[in-house]
Amino acid sequence: MKKIIFLLAIGMTIGFGVSAQSAKKTGYVNSQELLTNMPEARKADSLLAKYKKDLADQYKTMTDELTAKYAAYQKDAPTMSDAVKEVKEKELNDMQNRIQDFQQGAEEKIGKKNQELFKPIFDKAQTAIKAVGTEGGYDYIFEGGQLLYAKDAENILPQVKAKLGIK
Repeated sequence: MKKIIFLLAIGMTIGFGVSAQSAKKTGYVNSQELLTNMPEARKADSLLAKYKKDLADQYKTMTDELTAKYAAYQKDAPTMSDAVKEVKEKELNDMQNRIQDFQQGAEEKIGKKNQELFKPIFDKAQTAIKAVGTEGGYDYIFEGGQLLYAKDAENILPQVKAKLGIK
């Protein structure tokens, strides 16, 4: 009986030793925090906001024009012939359709502009994270928001920021 307990104890000791040797070094980074600290991301946010505002201004101009034309149509409708009413109604419907098309196209344009502005920034951050992972001997690096527990000492955000030249 003592031999069995002794063998179990030795087996467990060996098992713990093997599992300790195979432990993987992990780190985590909060990429949202990283991106908010990157000057390129702040510039891209500013450019995207301006782009959205330009499209919104253009949309407002179009809807204001439609509203004015509709008000004029309502005012003059009682004195218009049926043929003129039909032409004006078609013109108003066409304007409304163009506005709807513009709105849908604007959403697509904003998505493309977002991708165009932020893809190089995401790629740069990913490259820095990989470099820190390689240099630091990390086996895994997780997104900070996805972990339930992590030691602060394993947060590689400072090293990634340093790699990107961010204070």
